[in-house]
Amino acid sequence: MEANQIGMLAVIFIYLIGMVVIGAFLSKQNETAHDFYLGGRKLGPFVTAMSAEASDMSSWLLMGLPGVAYLSGIADAGWTALGLAIGTYVNWLIIAKRIRLYTEVSKNSFTLPDFFSNRFRDKKKILMLISSLFIIIFFIPYTASGFAACGKLFSSLFGIDYFTAMVVSAVVIILYTAMGGFLAASTTDFIQSIIMSVALVIILVFGITAAGGMDMVISNAKELPGYLSMVSTHNMTTGSAESYGFLTIVSKMAWGLGYFGMPHILLRFMAIEDKDKLKISRRVASIWVVISMFASILIGIIGYGMTKASVIPFLEGTSSETVIVQIANVLSTHGWIFACFAGVILAGILASTMSTADSQLLAASSSVSENIIGGVFGKNLDGKMRMVVARGCLIAIAVLGIFLAKDPNSSVFSIVSFAWAGFGAVFGPVVLFALFWRRANKYGAIASMISGGVMVFLWKYVISNLGGLFDIYELLPAFLTGCIFMVVVSLLTPEPEKEITDEYDKVQSLL
Repeated sequence: MEANQIGMLAVIFIYLIGMVVIGAFLSKQNETAHDFYLGGRKLGPFVTAMSAEASDMSSWLLMGLPGVAYLSGIADAGWTALGLAIGTYVNWLIIAKRIRLYTEVSKNSFTLPDFFSNRFRDKKKILMLISSLFIIIFFIPYTASGFAACGKLFSSLFGIDYFTAMVVSAVVIILYTAMGGFLAASTTDFIQSIIMSVALVIILVFGITAAGGMDMVISNAKELPGYLSMVSTHNMTTGSAESYGFLTIVSKMAWGLGYFGMPHILLRFMAIEDKDKLKISRRVASIWVVISMFASILIGIIGYGMTKASVIPFLEGTSSETVIVQIANVLSTHGWIFACFAGVILAGILASTMSTADSQLLAASSSVSENIIGGVFGKNLDGKMRMVVARGCLIAIAVLGIFLAKDPNSSVFSIVSFAWAGFGAVFGPVVLFALFWRRANKYGAIASMISGGVMVFLWKYVISNLGGLFDIYELLPAFLTGCIFMVVVSLLTPEPEKEITDEYDKVQSLL
């Protein structure tokens, strides 16, 4: 192994050890399952903001998004980023405070399935079971995409076997999450968001220099038809521009709808210690998201400029998602100091992956241990046994994720896209109507979840194949389907009990 690679690995090793140490240190604060899954609602405003956005962006920010921009230009990535930026702000603005209050008032709910069951007084636990199953269905492949990103990173850069690298990365994530729970995940996410930011800055500065300056980057991009247009996209295979209609723009921006149903983000809202400080969190989170996504798209364009300058090789297909890895590799060849900087970049990619994977593991394991085993089947375990079961479920789900991530050719962007659509369609409408519509009832919530989840699969694998107007992102039609079923079924079934409406009114009075 060359000296520059040793330098990069040393930085990455220090980073990974640091994450495990944090997990071990915070494990002492997990006295109950409530602490393990929600941190006792003790998060400060900055940790809440940055851990929410770090867990949101995932490896998609440093691998998926620049990869799309590298191959097709700014339209696909740009409209998606714009939708996400709007969705981020609106989610913090209208959801955060309401769900923080409502989950506490409604029997101190500390998971999303708990909240649905308590909010609608679903004594048969049908809502809890359905929502828990959907969390498992969509989070396992989502987590697998993070493991795959880690494997791609080490395999493409160091020539390490993909599966081995992926498993080692997964084990580190499992260790600190299983030990420290939600507090460890949130604290490490906060640190990881800082590392991700530093990585983006280093890449931008070096990439522009290596590509011959920003003027040269723009000049090379202009040579590709549709590459710098927001109303067309570039096809690398044919070398031509493809039209970008209004429906496609709406479809890409529909990514923003997904925020209303993301369990790992909603949990951050539920966990903040002081609800009155959510305004600070909203501002910090929104600014960071806009800047980081803009930088990520720009890196994809700079990466193409570096290819034209023969600094990095041309990246085809899913290999375009390693553009930042390729830039880091070139940077590392300029001496040991730059190798350390490259190590920070790679640690940033790991950070973006791990910050999402840990949150997903917690959400999925809580669905099994607390909601299915404890809630649906009514197994009343003592405090110590609940912690054992919680950690056991987390490890089991991670193992399934490792199994699904064994294919090195899987696309991080595609997997994240489908899982994002699933959560947005299944939970988004229910969260919105639970918080804003007094007339919503459990029958509408059940119908909304099932119809939204079914439509995601149906649209993705059947309807979209018809092409034309039907070739849009599955989240949009599935989300609308969930909303329609929520309203129609709620109106066709009995009104909520007085206990439910009184609780709703109480929450409104506290806003």
